[in-house]
Amino acid sequence: MNNFIYHNPTELVFGKGQIARLAKLIPADKRIMITFGGGSVKRNGVYEQVIRALEGREVVEFWGIEANPSVETLRRAIALGKERRVDFLLAVGGGSVIDGTKLIAAGLLYEGDAWEIVLKGKAGKTVPLATVLTMSATGSEMNNGAVISRYETKEKYAFYGDYPVFSILDPETLYSLPVRQIACGLSDTFVHVLEQYMTTPGQSRLMDRWAEGILHTVIEIAPRALAEPRDYAVMSEYMLAATLALNDMIRMGVTQDWATHMIGHELTALHGLTHGATLAIVINGTLRVLREQKRGKLLQYGERIWGVTEGTEEERIDRTIEATERFFRSLGLSTRLSEEGIGAETIAEIERRFDALGAKYGEAGNVDGATARRILEACL
Repeated sequence: MNNFIYHNPTELVFGKGQIARLAKLIPADKRIMITFGGGSVKRNGVYEQVIRALEGREVVEFWGIEANPSVETLRRAIALGKERRVDFLLAVGGGSVIDGTKLIAAGLLYEGDAWEIVLKGKAGKTVPLATVLTMSATGSEMNNGAVISRYETKEKYAFYGDYPVFSILDPETLYSLPVRQIACGLSDTFVHVLEQYMTTPGQSRLMDRWAEGILHTVIEIAPRALAEPRDYAVMSEYMLAATLALNDMIRMGVTQDWATHMIGHELTALHGLTHGATLAIVINGTLRVLREQKRGKLLQYGERIWGVTEGTEEERIDRTIEATERFFRSLGLSTRLSEEGIGAETIAEIERRFDALGAKYGEAGNVDGATARRILEACL
């Protein structure tokens, strides 16, 4: 295993009825800004629970953080927060609301434009934030990463802020989610694990087994989560799996990839495709193009996750990639760019963007513009 430092300060508050604990979890002297996406939290009762829990507290609300949070919207939130002297943030929503709130937390203590923070890739001082999770996918409720879009230029980049102080995970908040959102959340969770697992073999038995446990869980619960989204036990497993997939736990001491995510971000920036939907397409191309580099892990993954044990190594790898693609199709998601009307023009633009950035993604640092093109062409 490689050297590492693990520190995750986020307190998880899990289970039904836990939103009522907000008043005890947030210090009484804080001026709170609550951030929201659209109006779904008013329809599903989450908004009422949050406001009831914080009755009598100094609160300002900010609405309208998009599914791919834009710096244009977040600038307005930062201005409002500075005007109201906010010193605590509560994100109520899914990963996009939480990601956007991480930039607000940094922007409130920054004198320049918020986009500068994103381009730097790392925030300085931040206002403390916490979350009430209503959509499981990104793991943002228990990590310090965020991805922000700039609609003016069709750009989308990651930056690192601070971890939430606490996150409330009540599986009942997922009951009203559309099936499409659940499918994309399951896809996001699955690929988060693959980005940390499908790299170099023989690094850590423990990390492999933890990762495989999450993969097995997602595969087992996926049909029921789509068919029975009000099943508390199933949604509990889904919610926690998404959190554990990206809370730094399964990457301790091992190499990571993330090329699929970087390509997916470009697809979202250029076409507005939901993040989890981009991953369901790109990961298959990544596995096809980098199969030799990932040979050892592909064989292990095929055997342990999909039960692929017979045939030559090449045949086993083929069947493993086919099984992975079938899984995403079982979620009702596209697995080919052509199904989303995306073709050669977009592929050329993503190659150009990777080259302009000097991109070298992946565990071997070899996913540059040309390799990104090959991956995308393998997704047509």
